[in-house]
Amino acid sequence: MEIGGGRWDPRSFSGYRRIEVLIVGSRFDGPATARSWLGFNSLLIGKVQRVGEGSASGLKWDLEVGFGIPGSFVDASSDEMVRSPESLATKDCSAVRYSCQNGETEQRVDTGNIEEAESSLREGLCLNYEEARALLGRLEYQRGNVEAALRVFDGIDLASVGPKIRTAITKRIERKKFHSNWDSGPMSIHAVSLLVEAVYLKARALQDLGRFKEAAQSCNIVLDTLESALPDGSTGNITDNKLQEIVCKAVELLPELWKLAGFSHEAISSYRRALLGHWNLDADTMAKIQKEFAIFLLYGGCDASPPNLRSQMDGAFIPRNNMEEAILLLIILLRKFALRRIEWDPSIIDHLTYALCISGQLSSLAGQVEELLPGVLERKEQYYTLALCYLGEDDDLTALNLLRKLLSASEDPDCVKALLLASKVCGENSLCAEEGVLFARRALANFHGCCDQIGSVANCLLGISLSAQARSSASDSERVSRQSEALEVLEKAEKMIPGKDYRTIYNLSLANAEQRKLDAALRYCKQLLKLEAGSNVDGWILLARILSAQKRFVDAETIIDAALEQTGKWSHGELLRTKAKIQIAQGKLKNAIETYTHLLAIIQLRTKSFGIVLTSLKGDKNDRSLEILTWHDLANVYISMSQWRDAEVCLSKLKAVSPYSALGWHATGQLYEAQGLLKEALGAYAKALNIEPAHVPSLVSTAIVLRHLGDRPSVVTRSFLTDALRLDRTNHVAWFNLGLLYKAESARSLLEAAECFQAAALLEETAPVEPFR
Repeated sequence: MEIGGGRWDPRSFSGYRRIEVLIVGSRFDGPATARSWLGFNSLLIGKVQRVGEGSASGLKWDLEVGFGIPGSFVDASSDEMVRSPESLATKDCSAVRYSCQNGETEQRVDTGNIEEAESSLREGLCLNYEEARALLGRLEYQRGNVEAALRVFDGIDLASVGPKIRTAITKRIERKKFHSNWDSGPMSIHAVSLLVEAVYLKARALQDLGRFKEAAQSCNIVLDTLESALPDGSTGNITDNKLQEIVCKAVELLPELWKLAGFSHEAISSYRRALLGHWNLDADTMAKIQKEFAIFLLYGGCDASPPNLRSQMDGAFIPRNNMEEAILLLIILLRKFALRRIEWDPSIIDHLTYALCISGQLSSLAGQVEELLPGVLERKEQYYTLALCYLGEDDDLTALNLLRKLLSASEDPDCVKALLLASKVCGENSLCAEEGVLFARRALANFHGCCDQIGSVANCLLGISLSAQARSSASDSERVSRQSEALEVLEKAEKMIPGKDYRTIYNLSLANAEQRKLDAALRYCKQLLKLEAGSNVDGWILLARILSAQKRFVDAETIIDAALEQTGKWSHGELLRTKAKIQIAQGKLKNAIETYTHLLAIIQLRTKSFGIVLTSLKGDKNDRSLEILTWHDLANVYISMSQWRDAEVCLSKLKAVSPYSALGWHATGQLYEAQGLLKEALGAYAKALNIEPAHVPSLVSTAIVLRHLGDRPSVVTRSFLTDALRLDRTNHVAWFNLGLLYKAESARSLLEAAECFQAAALLEETAPVEPFR
C-alpha cells in the first residue's frame, strides 16, 4: 500500500497516528480490505467519503489509526460501528498495555480489561466514535504517551456524551426496581465506565502536563455528571466496581488539583464536597481525605468561610474557622481509630497537638492523649506529652507528678529530656528547688559529654534551681554558698556555648543583679540585647531595672522608650509599667498616671481582640495579672497624692477584675493607713494574708501598723518581719523596720539594730524600681 508516495509497512509502526488514505479502484471492498492493508492488529477511527466516478471512483478516508492495537473500524459519520468480518478481534480491544524498557516494546495482558471487552461483546454491543476514542486514549495513556492520549481525549464530545451517561445511569437505577437487564439502557455499563474513565484520565493527563486548572475542571465534570444522574446524589446505587473506583479516584484527586492550581477556596469546597457528599467512599479513602483537608486548613494559609451545614441538627457543632474545622477532622480520625475502622497514623496526633497548642487548648490536648488506646504511644512518651500540656496550663504540680512517674525506677529514670523539664519546673518554684537541683545533677550525670547544647542547658537549669534554693535558705551562710555555686554553674553553661544561649546569659545577668553585682549584670544584659537584636522584651526590662538600681533613672527611661519603638504594640504592657515606675521614682507622678492610662487602654484593646481571634490562654492570664498590677500601682500613686476618691475608684476596678486578690486588700490597707485608720488598715492586711500567707508587702505593712499601734508584743511584730525577710532577703523596708524594733527594745539590741540599718541602707541604695525577678 502506498501512502504519500512511499511504501508503508504496518509492522514498522506502533502507537497513534492520523493519516489520510485514498483508495481508488473496484478492488476495494470496504473496511476489511483497508484493515488487511493497514494491518489486522489496528484500531481504525475515521470518516469515509466516496470520490470520483466510474473506474476512477473510490473511497477517501481520514483515519486515526491505533497501530498495534487490536480492534476494528469505527465510522465517525455514524453512531454505529462498521463491523468487519474480523470484528471478533474487538474482544481484545482493551487487553493490551505496552511498557518500554531498554528500548524494546513488551506487550502485557490485562485480564480485567479482556473480561470487560468480552462482556461487552456477549451483550451484543459495539463501540461508537466516542467510546473508541476513550479506549484508544486510555491505551495511549497507559503507554505513557500523555500528549497523544490528550489529543485523543480532546476528540470526545462531552456535551453529547454527558446526557447519554446521565440517562443510562438514571434508567439503570429505575429498572433495578423491576429487575430489568442493564442493556435496555442507551449504553452499557462498560461503555459508561469507559467514557467516565476517559474524562478522569484526561484530567490526569492535564495534571502530568502541568495544566492543573484544566485538569481540575475536567475532573469536576466526572463528579457533576454522576451527581446529577443519581436521584439522591448517592453513588451507592452504582453496582459496577470499575465505575465506583473511578468515582473514588476523582473525588480524591479534585482538591489536590485545585491546590496545585493555586485555587485555595475551590480546594476547600472540593474537600467539603468529598466529605459531605454520598460518594460511597471506603474508610481508608475517607480518612485520607479528612487528614489531607485538616493539613491544608492548618498550613494552607487560606482563611476559609465556615461550612454551610444545612443538614445539621439544631445544637450541633459547626466549626467557625480553619482551626476548629481542622481540630474537628483530626478528632474524628482519632475516634475512627479507636473504633478500629482505620489503621493508626502517628501524624494525626502530631497535627492535633500543633492545632490545640496554638489555639491554647492544652487541657483538651491532654484529654485526647489520655483517651488514646494502650500501646498507641509509649507510656513514657505519653507521660512526657501530658506533662507539657499541664505545664502549659500552669498546672505545675500535676506536670511534676507525671515527670516523677516517668523518671521512676520502673519507667525511664535516665531520660535526659524529662530530667531537664522536671528541673525547669522545680526551678520556678522555691518549694521544689532542692528537687530541681537533684534532677539537673542527674541530667548532667547522664549527659556523657555528647552534646554541648544539652550540657549547657543542664548547667543553666542547675544554676536556676540553686538560685531558687538560695532565696529560701534559712541561714546567710547557706544562701551565700548557693548563690556562689549558682553563678559558677551558670558561667560554666555560658562557656560551653559562648554568647549563643539567650536563657543562660539572661539568668547570668539576673543572678548578678540579685547579688547586687550590678556592673557584671549590666555587662551580661548588654550582651543579651546584642544577641537578641533587641527583639526580646525581657532583656529591655532587665536592663532598665539594672540602670534604675544604679539610680540612672534618665538612662533607664531612655532604654524603655527605645524598647517601645523596637517592639510590637502587644508587647508594650510590662515596658509601660516599668516606665511608670521609673517616672514615680523621679517624682513625675502625673507622667506616671498618663503612662498607666496608656497601659490600661492597650490591655482593654487586647481583651476585645481576644474575643475575636484565637489566642493562648496563658497570654490571656498574663493580661489579667498585668491589669491587676496596674490598678494597684495607680491606686498607690493617687494615695501618695492624697487623692482618696481616685484611689477608691482604682481599688474598685481592681476588685472587679479579681475580688480575691491579696494586692487589692493590701492597697485598701494602704489607703486606710494613709487616712490614719490603722485598725481598718490592719484588718485589710489580715484579709490579704488570709488569701496569700506569703504576700511579703502585706507582712511588712502588718508589722508597721502593729509597731505604730503598740498594743501587741514586739515578738509578734518581729515575726511578721522575719517571715517577710525569709521570703525576700532584699526587702530594705523590712530590714529598716526590724532595725527600729531592735532599737526600741533595749540597749542590748543596738548592735542588731545597727546591722539591720546597714543592710537596709545598702539594699535601698541598689534597689531597682521593680524587683529584678
